This record gives sequence, C-alpha cells and structure tokens, in this order.
Amino acid sequence: MAWERTESFTHGGRQMVYSRLDGPDGLTFVVIHGIGMGRQVYADLCRELARSGTVYAVDLPGFGDSPEPSEPLTMPATGDFLADFIRSLNIENPVLIGHSMGGQVVAETLARHPELSDRGVLIAPAVNYAERTAPRQALRMVQDLAGENPKVMVLGTVQYLKAGPRWFLRKMRQMLEHELEETCPEIRADVLVMRGEKDRVCPRPWIQEIAELLPSSQMEEIPGRGHEAVIRTPQPAADMILAHAEATR
Repeated sequence: MAWERTESFTHGGRQMVYSRLDGPDGLTFVVIHGIGMGRQVYADLCRELARSGTVYAVDLPGFGDSPEPSEPLTMPATGDFLADFIRSLNIENPVLIGHSMGGQVVAETLARHPELSDRGVLIAPAVNYAERTAPRQALRMVQDLAGENPKVMVLGTVQYLKAGPRWFLRKMRQMLEHELEETCPEIRADVLVMRGEKDRVCPRPWIQEIAELLPSSQMEEIPGRGHEAVIRTPQPAADMILAHAEATR
C-alpha cells in the first residue's frame, strides 16, 4: 500500500514515524499497533477506514521505522506521547484505534486526555491479568499463531526483526506492568471493545470484564479469527469500527 505521506514526529528526544492516508472529509482515525508490530501490518485496515475519512498510522518509538530511544516509556507516558502527537497536528476528535498493546496506549490517552477524543476502539487489548507473565503470554501467542495465515507470519516476522529482541523485551516489561482494568473506569469516551472469536491471548471473560469496566462501551467478536484478526484481513473488523464511529459521530 502506498501511503499519501510519511513523516516523523519528535518530542522529548523520541522520534515517531507516521503515515497518513487521505479520505473524505469527516472522520479521522489514529491507528496504534501492538508490541513488536508497526504501521505496515495494518495497511489493509487503514485502506478500508480511509473510505470514510483520513487515517494516521504510527510506529511507536522503537518499533517499525521509528528509532529506538534510550529508555522505554511507561504506558501512561506513551499515552501522553500520543496525545502530544495528536495536538501537534491539530487532529480534531479522532477515533483512536489500538490493537493489543496499542489498546493500552489508547486507553491511557483517552483516560488522561479526555478533551482529545470521545471515541475509541480496543482490539484484543493487553494484558489478561490472569496470565500477566512473559512465559504465559508467549505460550498463548504461539497457540494463537498455530496454523495462522502466512501473510500474518511474514508481516509479523519482518516487524519483530525491526524491533529486535532487546527492545521488545524492554517494552514488554512496561506492557506487563500496566493494569488496563485500573484505567478503564476513568475513560469517558464511547469505546468499542473487540476480540477474535478464537483469540487465545485475550479470552472472552477478560474482554467482557474490560467492556463492563468502561462507563460507555459495546463489545463485538470477529467470527473465526484469533489475536491477529485485523492483520490477516481487514474485514469484518473495519465495518464494525466504521459502524461504531458513525454511531458516535
């Protein structure tokens, strides 16, 4: 996919590469990737969303094409970093979309900066507190990826190699320490919580609890998909996201 424009945002000594895909006037989306990933793996999803508005997709510092900073940010601080990015571009009321670790970032942004957005989407948000250890998360990811589409495997491998094991492990520590269940009650935005029906990383009880903790939410399951549901194909997740965005517009 050819992005309309790729630039970088620098703040506090950290650089974040981002791309923009222009669509019709109206909605604006900001897409945040999961751990070890980058904006490129969500290109198909971004293309679908661009049918209804402008899309910004980012590589968080240390992932994708963004250089590795000296120290990883906590999840709350990463939420602040994303908020600074949104303000720098004067993006008005975007739909914030986060997958896996990106869901933690989006949740923190919505909770700590409620004036920036009143709509969010958490796709398979990390981390299920019943399995909040690196070995358990690794096991669930391997189980989830077993038999996965080759496209997911290739895209994921490229992005993981870009991040490198050292940075991946440093950021994973921040991910595992974050307690999403403590952040959700502070969010006032209308949030769509999604999971793949076969997701071993984010089981249904965990997602149901997150949806219940949010003051304003709805929950959807993507039939027949696992944790990487929005990477394998953009549909039907894109339609669910667009329906939510239009309903809360």
